[in-house]
Amino acid sequence: MANTFNFLSNVWQQMQIDFSKNKSLAFILFVLLSIPLSYFINSVFLAILSISTVFYYNKEHYKFRFTLFLPVSLYILMVLSLLWSIDVSNTLPSLSKELSLLIVPLVFMFIGGITENQKQLLLKYYSIGIFGFVVFYLLKAVFRYSTSHDASVFFYHELVTKDVNAIHVSVYVAIAFFYFFTKTIKNAFDYFALVLLFIMVFLLTSKNIIVVFVALMVVYHLFYTKISKQMRLKNLMLFLLFLFSLTFVGKIKDRFKEEYETIMTDSTVNDVISKGSEKVYNVSIKQAWTNRKFQQNDYFPGTAFRVYQFRVFLELLKEDRIFWNGYGLNASYPKIQQKGIEHNIFLGDGTQDGYQTKNFHNQYVQNFAELGVFGFLILIVMLAVNLKNAFKNKDFIHISFAILMISLFLTESFLWRQRGVVFFTTMYCLFNSKNFLLNKTQ
Repeated sequence: MANTFNFLSNVWQQMQIDFSKNKSLAFILFVLLSIPLSYFINSVFLAILSISTVFYYNKEHYKFRFTLFLPVSLYILMVLSLLWSIDVSNTLPSLSKELSLLIVPLVFMFIGGITENQKQLLLKYYSIGIFGFVVFYLLKAVFRYSTSHDASVFFYHELVTKDVNAIHVSVYVAIAFFYFFTKTIKNAFDYFALVLLFIMVFLLTSKNIIVVFVALMVVYHLFYTKISKQMRLKNLMLFLLFLFSLTFVGKIKDRFKEEYETIMTDSTVNDVISKGSEKVYNVSIKQAWTNRKFQQNDYFPGTAFRVYQFRVFLELLKEDRIFWNGYGLNASYPKIQQKGIEHNIFLGDGTQDGYQTKNFHNQYVQNFAELGVFGFLILIVMLAVNLKNAFKNKDFIHISFAILMISLFLTESFLWRQRGVVFFTTMYCLFNSKNFLLNKTQ
């Protein structure tokens, strides 16, 4: 415990030295590290970042760049959607949640970008901070297990709470992992952090993130490491063998098994949710796409639910004139609810919300449905520019971020959540500011 305290104390002292010449960098870090905390704390740090940027503003530093204006243009479109929103009562309050799309890019433009050294400092302290969160979550789970003896406290939302969201946290953790993973020279702490962060990604059991995470590790090992081809193949075989062994861990195995069964078979019984004679049946991907009506005891696993939501979007696109404008920011819920009633999906009970209360769980679809084709195109251009710059700069952490976001947006409306939009916008600006730096040192 004393060693841990001394380490954190040294990190804090070094951080004060590293950020002494640029306070805005420190506030950018605090914005990133406050994401898993309460919304209020994160909002306070966003406000402080804005105020500090204005306070330290130097007009000689300001640089307008199209890359950073893209998130701003998306926010402008969100504001304009008030003019045609079918549910202004939902659109108006949602604008405050999306403010980071406006604030963060302007901050990076006003400070004129950051140097490569500054970017690495932010990634370093961000990764150490996320490691600290991981230690906290695991210790909390151990304590809860000691009193409840329920192993579920180590997995998915139970590990980090549903509000913080296991899928979101798995992305934060994956980026931190790749910082340590790509370090040329590693010390004992780096290896320890790698192990815990790796384990955490699997405990959070986000299938999408796990698959992409593993693929990125394999790609890095095959194409970016400076070791012999024979050693690469040997290490890869050992790594894959280890991954195979993880498929026998109960909760992880169950999550992947459920998805596999819904691809191959219709209406399998969900043994986890079913109680006694009350059977609950898994909806297959085929059924999610074709069934006109569902039963109240039909359960949608992750992939099947997203297929159903995409089907709903196509039906709405055909029925309503939303191609150009969309329904307005956060205004698609009434339409999704109507479709839920029409298809007789589970509408909720006294203890559980119905499927009709959920958003599209697909950022591409969410943008199109609520902001029209222009909202969709702005998102696509942002992701394309981000990916292009990642490969141009040959920065594997940036590449990992770009690919993780492209993949995650297929299964989550990530930008429609405050934590998600703050994380994406800040990391997007952090990585893409490098392209227009002044040749400065800290």
